[in-house]
Amino acid sequence: MTRFSATPTVALLTLALALPTAVAGPAAAAPTPTHVSAAPSASSSVGSSVRSDTAPRTSLPRPTGPYAVGRDTLHLVDRARRDPWVPDRARELRVGMFYPALPGTGTPTPYATVPEARLFLKSYGLEGVFPAETLSATTTSGRVGARPAHGRYPLVVLSPGFGVSGFTLTGLAEELAGRGYVVAAVDHAYESVGTAFGDRMLTCVACAEVRSEQDKEALTAGRGADVSFLLDRLTGPRPAWRYAGLIDRNRIGMAGHSVGGASAAAAMARDRRIRAGINIDGAFHAAVPADGLGGRPFMMLGTDDGTHRPGGTDTSWDQAWDRLDGWKRWLTVAGATHYSFSDVPLFLDELGLSGTQSPLVLSGSRSLDITRAYVGAFFGMQLKHTPQPLLDGPTPTEPEVTFNNP
Repeated sequence: MTRFSATPTVALLTLALALPTAVAGPAAAAPTPTHVSAAPSASSSVGSSVRSDTAPRTSLPRPTGPYAVGRDTLHLVDRARRDPWVPDRARELRVGMFYPALPGTGTPTPYATVPEARLFLKSYGLEGVFPAETLSATTTSGRVGARPAHGRYPLVVLSPGFGVSGFTLTGLAEELAGRGYVVAAVDHAYESVGTAFGDRMLTCVACAEVRSEQDKEALTAGRGADVSFLLDRLTGPRPAWRYAGLIDRNRIGMAGHSVGGASAAAAMARDRRIRAGINIDGAFHAAVPADGLGGRPFMMLGTDDGTHRPGGTDTSWDQAWDRLDGWKRWLTVAGATHYSFSDVPLFLDELGLSGTQSPLVLSGSRSLDITRAYVGAFFGMQLKHTPQPLLDGPTPTEPEVTFNNP
């Protein structure tokens, strides 16, 4: 079974984490009734919510690098393209910017708004079990208004899985920023169960539209076009971001989870500015051209449940491996499930909600540590040109990781 589902069938996110065959995507009892809802109110933000000392809490681990983490948000509109899911609107992106910052500056920022958290949890059948206020108030390291650290840094674009928001990759984004990268975590309009775009809450119109393999290929290609537009707006002559001077435009990489991982390959295929890419547990949907990616490095990081091993059920990984024509690695992680590469398993562990998991399933903290370590090592090698022994082969410190290089 491939790691993509346009028709979600998982009843609970805990089951998606526990069962290796669970499909990627939100569960919904009925189609989403509308694609635009009222804006989150000011009282919905974590900053204005009231929490008691006994309220459950979740938190992300601090980044391991030398920098503090700054946060910013961009709302970009590509007026040259119509949205593929809502054609009467121009294509829009919401971009969470994470950047190396000076310690002791800026103010805390919510993990997500309460309405976003509520829609996310509802889509996985966790409404009333995992409080939306708890998810929203997750302790993070990013600070809004933090003063940037002096220098120029590589840029890494992150694209989330289908149906989920970019905030599910916050732990990875903060780790990379702490190591000295600018990170752009992209929310693609109408492709998540709930993401606030300014004063509107956009829901997953695409979830009802994407069915065939051709649809999935179009979705992946569309995200590639989104990333090219984003790079134009971040590195062009009149950049949209106030700290664009931090970006070294000659050192750009991309990683994504699930369909976001396929999108990393699709973006590289169309845009030579992206020097290196990672697909994290996503079917490729023909994103790697037959003639390769022009010798640029690419890493595949996935589950070890038979899906993404050589000769596994997702044959797109075998095809992509054969087509990749630069430095490459094919890594699988024993005990990982599809969502292990996101923040979500960590939160379930912290709230004691992961009791349905098999003892063989990685803990949330361990899976996030592995994800951050290998993604960080890859971009350290490819964008900073520093030796990374972790990528040379198996190591006793990471026994869960297998090098599947045929």
